[in-house]
Amino acid sequence: MLDIVWLIPALPLAGFLILVFAGRLLGEPRAGWLATLCCAGSFAASVVVYAGLLGESEEGRHFTQTLFEWVPVGALQVDVGFLADPLSITMALFVTGVSTLIHLYSIGYMHGDGDYPKFFVYMNLFVFSMLMLVLGSNLLVTFLGWEGVGACSYWLVSFWFSSEANATAGKKAFVTNRIGDWGFMLAMFLAFAAVGTLNYDELFAGVENIAPVTATAIGALLFLGAVGKSAQIPLYIWLPDAMAGPTPVSALIHAATMVTAGVFLMTRVNPILAAGYEWVPDMIAWIGVITALVAATIAVAQNDIKKVLAYSTVSQLGYMFLAVGVGAYVAAIFHMIAHAFFKALLFLGSGSVIHGLHEEQDMRRMGALRRFMPLTAVTFMVGWLAIAGVPPFAGFWSKDDILLFAWGSGGADAKALWAIGLVTALLTGYYMSRQVFMVFFGDARWAGTAAPSGAGHGGEPADEITPGQAGDAGEAAVAADPGTAAATHGPAGEHAEPHESPWLMTLPLVMLAVLSIAGGVINLPFNDDVHFLEHFLEPVLGENEAHIAVPTGTKVTLAVIAVVAGLIGIAVASAVYLRRRVRAVEPEVLAHAWYYDEAVTAFMGGPGRKSFDAIAWFDAHIVDGAVNGVATVVRAVGGRLRSVQSGFVRSYALGVTVGVVVVLGYFLTRLSF
Repeated sequence: MLDIVWLIPALPLAGFLILVFAGRLLGEPRAGWLATLCCAGSFAASVVVYAGLLGESEEGRHFTQTLFEWVPVGALQVDVGFLADPLSITMALFVTGVSTLIHLYSIGYMHGDGDYPKFFVYMNLFVFSMLMLVLGSNLLVTFLGWEGVGACSYWLVSFWFSSEANATAGKKAFVTNRIGDWGFMLAMFLAFAAVGTLNYDELFAGVENIAPVTATAIGALLFLGAVGKSAQIPLYIWLPDAMAGPTPVSALIHAATMVTAGVFLMTRVNPILAAGYEWVPDMIAWIGVITALVAATIAVAQNDIKKVLAYSTVSQLGYMFLAVGVGAYVAAIFHMIAHAFFKALLFLGSGSVIHGLHEEQDMRRMGALRRFMPLTAVTFMVGWLAIAGVPPFAGFWSKDDILLFAWGSGGADAKALWAIGLVTALLTGYYMSRQVFMVFFGDARWAGTAAPSGAGHGGEPADEITPGQAGDAGEAAVAADPGTAAATHGPAGEHAEPHESPWLMTLPLVMLAVLSIAGGVINLPFNDDVHFLEHFLEPVLGENEAHIAVPTGTKVTLAVIAVVAGLIGIAVASAVYLRRRVRAVEPEVLAHAWYYDEAVTAFMGGPGRKSFDAIAWFDAHIVDGAVNGVATVVRAVGGRLRSVQSGFVRSYALGVTVGVVVVLGYFLTRLSF
């Protein structure tokens, strides 16, 4: 059963190749169905391999399959091979499962798009790249998938590239991630120099022979790669702009692929982190928890339905890195899985809302949609309760696990980490409730009524919305690119009211809602017998997984405090946006994301651009000038010397004769008689 591990990435790759050559011929919807079936087949293969692992003893749940030799260069021997162990197969299961649902949703969402087959070409390639990343048996194969998801994100974020904003967002994602990739590459070079291999098994076996300072450098550089890919401070700025792509792309990036890669990488290299100095895990925990808090503060003042979810993703990823930093790798993976369920649900739900409102994304032009889109509303609210940490939804169990480990980690800053995580939980309940109340409750602001007081930034009322304005975004999309899916949905005037999405879009919502409710059962905290995920991952983590001694009473108290914090956030949002008893406070500084992104943009377009131009001038005139100058001198001297190389034997004989006479004359004058 383990021998078919190669089939997991092979099926999305086959779908990609078929669609490259025959996608236009297949057309809509066959191209979409083919891509979806390839992902579904990959999920089925993952289930079979998972069953095969369960049939082995804990020590035997480690299977390496080598396909072929890739890089045989001296001491560097790298194979294209796959590692099937509890960590990689856990990742493969939720990557393929959630991706299949997103593909199914996309068949309906992308209906009528002029580049319908091309969209699924990129989607299948994206899934293939992510599977190469998680299944790779060595750092170089992982890096191949790492770069693959980066390239696919560029193509998919800027899929509707005729809009300059979309094209810019794709470039921003690509360039920002290159900073992190530089750290990954340096880590590989250092690992090979220290151990002589990039293979995970050999690398971890030789970790005891690595000096702590070297292990620290490798771990820190790999974390730099994770910061870029998983959008942590200071490289998180690309992820909110990634909303420019079609909504299924947002769901794929934020839930199942790409942004989870950094957390996976840190978990995979846990032996290296354990062999280094303590300041690296501490740094990971602090960057994670600060990112979680900062992103949550930004989310409270966003009005774009997808931007709220984007900053929410950044915040939730911060929780995962907090878990990694305190050694709670199981909690990090647990929250990653739960997050994949409810974040995919929330993004696809937002896409259903956008579809039903004919491409409107401003929450100030929404409201009362629960009456017109009941299935979307119910499933979206399941995702809301899950991310807010309300029991018994999946997010409660996973987030509470992280906060518990932060409290019991034993470091001097343990309580500070827990407190910041708790404040973030309160803010999560607040901004997600704000989104639900603005979108599904209150007045129907899409129907020509004025936005309620406090709906605008800083608590100011939004401008009055005329009946035709609700379709402005859709009309703008049509004008920008008539071939987009936006063009097929039509302006607001085409339908008198918002409408529910077709079954191809609502079926994945229902399935993800079920997973968001029941997903917590994979690692319940009641006793050791129900720690299913922990036991499954134990062979990969070994002694590096943190174990805390916290009394049961303290655990219950901490869980109650976390739930109360989330409920306080919900209650405050209800008072502001539902019952309107309190005026909304949405500071401009939060609406503008603390002006950090704008500051980076201003620097890159101003002093940064001038610095780059100066470096380019120095390279062209000084560096190239020196090289070209040396070449010019050598060429001139060679030209002079070439004149004495006439090719005539008599000239050479004369030269030899003259030389002999000169040499003899020199020695004769030195002789003393």
